[in-house]
Amino acid sequence: MVKVSPLAVVEKGAELDEGVIVEPFAFVGPKVKVGKGTVIKSGAYIDGDVEIGKDCVIFASHIGVEPQDLKYKGEETKVIIGDKVKVREYVTIHRGTEGGGGITKVGNDVLLMAYVHVAHDVFIGDKAIVANGVQIAGHVEIGEFAVIGGLTGIHQFVRIGKHAMIGGASAVHRDVPPYTVAQGNRARLVGINIVGLKRRGFSKEVIKALSTAFEMAFKTEEPLQVALEKVKEEFKEVKEVLEFVDFIKATKRGICQA
Repeated sequence: MVKVSPLAVVEKGAELDEGVIVEPFAFVGPKVKVGKGTVIKSGAYIDGDVEIGKDCVIFASHIGVEPQDLKYKGEETKVIIGDKVKVREYVTIHRGTEGGGGITKVGNDVLLMAYVHVAHDVFIGDKAIVANGVQIAGHVEIGEFAVIGGLTGIHQFVRIGKHAMIGGASAVHRDVPPYTVAQGNRARLVGINIVGLKRRGFSKEVIKALSTAFEMAFKTEEPLQVALEKVKEEFKEVKEVLEFVDFIKATKRGICQA
């Protein structure tokens, strides 16, 4: 059964699945689709082409509004939000742009804390945590299980790898490889995310291999590409190390310095 407060506005055309709750003073636009069991709390404003998965909780936030991109001319773009996502107070999630693929996407089991800004064409992977006040510019990619510390700013087109950790109040202007920790203004790599990997059940062998790979890649006088080939050869059986190497090789913005 769908429960919509008489003090809420749900426009004709909106699709609300079984068990959806819309609290007073929320607004749901005509192109919005909301999955089973999701709660839209008081003050939420959801408009444009937006798909929200099941069992989400949306606090007083703006989702699906036009992107802050001067090249945007009103083209049809969208926001996709996965299952079990929690969007806290005053988060903004903007629609994509034609030049960026047209979709802003948030994966499953993601937590966006208060005052987070998710700009156009951003991708956030499953189970990522984005803390209070983080500002994510357009076209950013954040991998699964990444943790972004509060008050951090992330530059356009930056990629943050899976299981990475960004320290609070950082300014991230270049890519951050998977499994690493970066912090500071400008952000620098400080090592492997050992605590996070232990918490997620990675073996001691994998963590040690990643730590050694990090030292080989960034604590040497050799050119980075030469060092990465040596890392790849030594740890060719370790999937996580190969992901670490391939991510760095694919960078377009460059990698944060260590």
